[in-house]
Formats: sequence, C-alpha cells, structure tokens
Amino acid sequence: MSQYIERYQRRKLISSYFSVALSIALVLFLLGVLGLLVLNTKKLADHFKEQITISVFLKDSAKPVEIDQLQKSLALAEYTKSAEYISKEDAAEQYSEDIGENFEEFLGYNPLKNSIDVNLKADFVSSQQIDDIAEELAAKAYVDEVSYDKPLISLLNNNARKISLWILVASAIFTVIAVLLINSSIRLSIYSKRFIIKTMQMVGATKTFIRRPFIWTNIKLGMVGAVVALIGLGVLVYYIDKNFPELNLLQDYIVLIILFVSVFGLGVIISWASTHFATQRFLNLRTDDLYY
Repeated sequence: MSQYIERYQRRKLISSYFSVALSIALVLFLLGVLGLLVLNTKKLADHFKEQITISVFLKDSAKPVEIDQLQKSLALAEYTKSAEYISKEDAAEQYSEDIGENFEEFLGYNPLKNSIDVNLKADFVSSQQIDDIAEELAAKAYVDEVSYDKPLISLLNNNARKISLWILVASAIFTVIAVLLINSSIRLSIYSKRFIIKTMQMVGATKTFIRRPFIWTNIKLGMVGAVVALIGLGVLVYYIDKNFPELNLLQDYIVLIILFVSVFGLGVIISWASTHFATQRFLNLRTDDLYY
C-alpha cells in the first residue's frame, strides 16, 4: 500500500513539473516569436520597400552607348539596389505570356519600349526622394518617361510606421501576460506544497532555507522550458530562412544570439522571481489561512 502511495505521489510530482515546464516553454516560444518580429520589423519593411520598381522607358532613338552608360550609372548610384535592362522584345514576350495571346499579331507591331527597371535601396524609398530621382532621370534627352507607383509608396511608408508601433505595443502587453502566466503556473505548483512550507517553518527552518529548494527546482524547470522554446524557435527561424532567403535571418547571428539569450534569461528570471514571491506569501500566512 505504501509503495502504491509512493508511486502515485511520484507520478503526481512529475506531472506537476511537466505542466510547469510545458507552460513556460509555450509562453517563452510565443514571446520569442514576437521578439523575432520586433527585431526584424525594419528588415521586413525594407524588404517590401525594395520591391518598389522605377521603370525608365527609353526613346526608340536612344543609342546603345547611351543606354549602356545609363544602366552603368544607375547600377553605381547610391540609391540603387539593382538595375536591369529590358528590351522591347523581351517585354513583348513577357506581356504575351501574361495575357495569354500574342498582341503583336493583332496590332501588327510592338508598341512597347526598351526600359531599365530600377529597384531602390529601402532608405531612399520615400515620395520626395523618388520624385527627385525620377525628375533627374526624366531630364535626359533619350529618356521618354519615368514611371512608378506613387500612391503605393505613400501607403507602404505609412503602414510600415503603424505596424512597427503596434508590434511594440503588442510586445509590451504580451510580455506582461507571459510573466503573469508563468507566475500563475509556479504559484499553483507551490500552493500544493503550502503545508510542507509551513511545517518546515514551524520546526525552526529559516525562510531562506525553505525557499532555496523551491527556487532551485523552478529555475531548473524554467531552464528546461526555455531550452524547449529555443528549439522550437530555432526550427521556426530555419523554416523562415529556407522559404524567405531574402530576409537573411540566419546571417544576422548577433540578433539571433541576443534573442535566444534574452528568452533563456527571461525563463530563469521569471521562474526565480515567481518562486520567491510565491513562497514568501505562504511563509507570511498564518496556519489557519492555509486552508482558504
């Protein structure tokens, strides 16, 4: 009978530890995902900004040497991420694929023009800067037209600022929620041992002596939960980098190290603080209050 009770108590204890470690892992994983978003907000915004294209359409009278010089000067410009020359023949072929029919046979000629598509660096994607660049390019005698989506640029900049603000707000709120959830799990675990705590106190054990094993146990559970969360976070980062290589998540190893260390540190610190205050609460209670 005593062996059965002992096995039952052991299973109950393991189940309690498992639930605490799992809750810590889930909360820290979600916190890590949010941290990943916060640390990469600018990079995500820059990625979308650099998809903005300025199309420089050239006159039919433009000489090959002029086109070559323009493309080289654009490629070397401080605001250029990439500059690609597209001949009117290539443009017609691509457009025919897009619409599903050969429009040249219908029209009898190719109305498209040779062009250079320019993708700008993110720091130069603003309405004023693009207007200045477009004005400079349009002033060249062999340039027929400079085209870009001006409303999209304004919309992108405005939304990027709003999204950054809301991510920061959400991060602050979720950090508080994470602390409360982990604290609640640990408090429930310690609540079940409140009579043991009070018994140790009544036989003369100091508060520090009583708190020490609880703190050390929950710090270890916090470390286990943090490691599980980091494994999940590592898998997520690898998946994102594999499917969206342009974000270069794995190349920013310093940012990842800061994130991983922060998540691990949070697991330890929150576990320590929650255990300290939870045990202190039961140490300060009168024996009669333990039943409520």
